Amino acid sequence: MPLPSRLSADTYTEGIRNGDRLMLSRAITLIESTLPRDQMLAAEVIRNCLPYTGKSYRIGITGIPGVGKSTFIDGFGSFLLSQGYRLAVLAVDPSSTRSGGSILGDKTRMEKLSASPNAFIRPSPTSGNPGGVARNTREVMLLCEAAGYEIIMVETVGVGQSEISVSGMVDFFLLLLMPNAGDELQGIKRGIMELADGLVIHKADGLMVSAARQAMAVFTQAVKLFHHDLPEWQPALKTCSSLTGEGYAEVQDMLFLYRKVATARGFWEQKRNMQASQWLDEAIQQQLLEAFYTDPAIVNKLEKLRTEVVASKISPIEAANILLKESKNH
Repeated sequence: MPLPSRLSADTYTEGIRNGDRLMLSRAITLIESTLPRDQMLAAEVIRNCLPYTGKSYRIGITGIPGVGKSTFIDGFGSFLLSQGYRLAVLAVDPSSTRSGGSILGDKTRMEKLSASPNAFIRPSPTSGNPGGVARNTREVMLLCEAAGYEIIMVETVGVGQSEISVSGMVDFFLLLLMPNAGDELQGIKRGIMELADGLVIHKADGLMVSAARQAMAVFTQAVKLFHHDLPEWQPALKTCSSLTGEGYAEVQDMLFLYRKVATARGFWEQKRNMQASQWLDEAIQQQLLEAFYTDPAIVNKLEKLRTEVVASKISPIEAANILLKESKNH
């Protein structure tokens, strides 16, 4: 007998708390819905789950195209599973400008994790979100935490603002690098390296072992130029191979050493609090924009003013002022 399209908030919550991956998936679909009644139900589900959140390790992973983000997550994630952890992966795909659907299909590229009952993978389209992450990534993380996943990885699209957006919602931001250090340094912007809590030279195997060692020397010097927000922490640099699994243990040690240091200094809680405050500001901005563009008075005037702007009869700034005054009157 097919399940109803919508369940009660308590039913969703109970399923999530019991580790029901199907129910978790359905709850995430509910959160991603733009229908008002779905949003109200989703808000209730999140509220029910909040007491069970906040205990996971949130890790953001980024790197230039070709560095092997999905391969690394599949291999390193499987290594973490072997240590007894439960893992959730939020693989954010860029969206098709035509259909709005995911393009890359990360779940199909993580064969080991896909086969594990202790791993949950959720590929989500960015749906045009300029940050390069799915609009509801934070809410999805909360549901995964409530479901008992101890480690949550968020894979960025790796374009534009995605790194900044993800670094603002995770505990540890990991930058994957290629062994060919010279080309890599030219292709990486200083700002991305400054965001990183740790760097991993990936694909350090076979003929690339020597290049990885050279890259290690180059990046070790480069990292010294940056100052981390946690004074006691110098962004660490490791090498690993997803082909052989070598280096995974050292990456794990780096992650948990950081958590130990950050927790001891009070930085872990401070960062979480700051991110929650930032999330509130972003939520307000998002809802104000939605309220503005769905206001009937705005809808009625917007296209007329847009036509006048295109025809150079009125400036964009003047048109915006007219619309904002109209919005205040309502």
